[in-house]
Amino acid sequence: MVDPVSEGASGGDSFKPEKQGASWPEGYERLFFGTVDSTLSEAARRAPDLTGPVWILADEQTAARGRRGRSWATPKGNFAATLMMRRAEAPGVAALRSFIASLALRRAFVRVTGDDGAFALKWPNDVLLNGGKVAGILLETTGDHLAIGIGVNLAHAPGADQVEAGALRPVSLVGETGISVSTSAFLDALASEYAPLEAQFQTFGFAPIRTAWLVHAARLGEEIVARTMREETRGIFEDVDESGSLILRTPKGRVPITAADVFF
Repeated sequence: MVDPVSEGASGGDSFKPEKQGASWPEGYERLFFGTVDSTLSEAARRAPDLTGPVWILADEQTAARGRRGRSWATPKGNFAATLMMRRAEAPGVAALRSFIASLALRRAFVRVTGDDGAFALKWPNDVLLNGGKVAGILLETTGDHLAIGIGVNLAHAPGADQVEAGALRPVSLVGETGISVSTSAFLDALASEYAPLEAQFQTFGFAPIRTAWLVHAARLGEEIVARTMREETRGIFEDVDESGSLILRTPKGRVPITAADVFF
């Protein structure tokens, strides 16, 4: 286990290495914090000393961030964690782990709720509950390490005025299902679901992950909008290709989308 560093150096406090239980996946470590600026930032600080993959969980983040630098509210009771690992692949291949993480998240939700029908996957990296956004994922690279940041609205959801116009409504697990799950229990479920998918990815590549992801893809076969800072593409969500790109069928033909925000 990585030794704790001082509060001033780490930006966090209340460091607590947790004893790994029987359900915890072999080869993965975990670190718990009371408060950090961001689990992604904490992971980046610890990357040079890591000897294997590690989950970093915090009760509270003071400077969390989402895609494109957007702020991310993390009140106590919600889940904020980052998986940091060394990457051996090219950046584009390593980035496919956003699909692994979202698939593992969905399976973790099903595990803790017993409801297989309420959760869907929204390209590129969100999890939906009853049609609302309950979780998001952000990938960052630090040298030869990959950080997978995950935020889950376990207990609280932002108000509609706190999200972009046209975005899906934010929801929480407890608000939609009445089920209350601790952050540590959810990490146990998520880590246990992620590990075999990571092993599958390393052995067989992206193909089986892609197939499993598409089974639960939200709005597959329906018209959606993919929006970047410069343009908007409207079309039928037809597929996700072997590089992870969204494939839209438009009047001009099949259009691959490598990065965008998707609106329904």
